[in-house]
Amino acid sequence: MTEHGGTASGGRRGQAERDAITVEIGYALCSAAFAAAVVFGAVAGPALLFALPGAVETVLVRGGGVLAGVLFAVRTVSVLVRFRRAAQPSQPGRTSPDS
Repeated sequence: MTEHGGTASGGRRGQAERDAITVEIGYALCSAAFAAAVVFGAVAGPALLFALPGAVETVLVRGGGVLAGVLFAVRTVSVLVRFRRAAQPSQPGRTSPDS
């Protein structure tokens, strides 16, 4: 038998948990898009505003695009990983290795 959707404990996700995941995904994508747009504007902005030599303009625009894409991916993944770690319930009755 296959299990369709579930949590680490084997139970099904409730509506509240699905809503929280949806909100967190939306937040991750929106904040990543905003950060990528700011970085792209900061790097490629001078090339778009001023008359620069062709090679410099190309490097700034392409570099800004690459940097924005990398930042978008890193920001999205970091927000979702942080949410996943925070969402894991504690395990009562177990002691931490530090105690």
